[in-house]
Amino acid sequence: MKLNKIIFTISICIVFFGCATGSTIITGQVRPAIDPSEVRIYLDPPAQFETIGIIEASSDVEFSRQSAQDRVINELRTRAAKIGANGILLSGTGTESSSAGGFFIDNFFYATTTTTITAQGRAIFVINE
Repeated sequence: MKLNKIIFTISICIVFFGCATGSTIITGQVRPAIDPSEVRIYLDPPAQFETIGIIEASSDVEFSRQSAQDRVINELRTRAAKIGANGILLSGTGTESSSAGGFFIDNFFYATTTTTITAQGRAIFVINE
């Protein structure tokens, strides 16, 4: 019976941890895809650029906030690269907390909460920095 508890707990952890999701809204001219490592993050707008789209990403925090933030930034880069953007003009980041419910094991209720890191930005094609 104890082995079943351990397997169940590990399965729940695998399902909930380690992935980032996001969305893309195209607002400009899509360009050929590039490698995500070529996409730069900007806090201030470069001198000359074109907006290709609006992107956002989120990831649950499991073991560290930094790893969740890294997944979010990687997801933004991947989404931007797919539409040919060579930059992301970061417009916001945030944290959301929510109650995810829980489960019973041997008449004991295990409650879970999730913290989600979010980020939004404009996927841009930088013409001149």
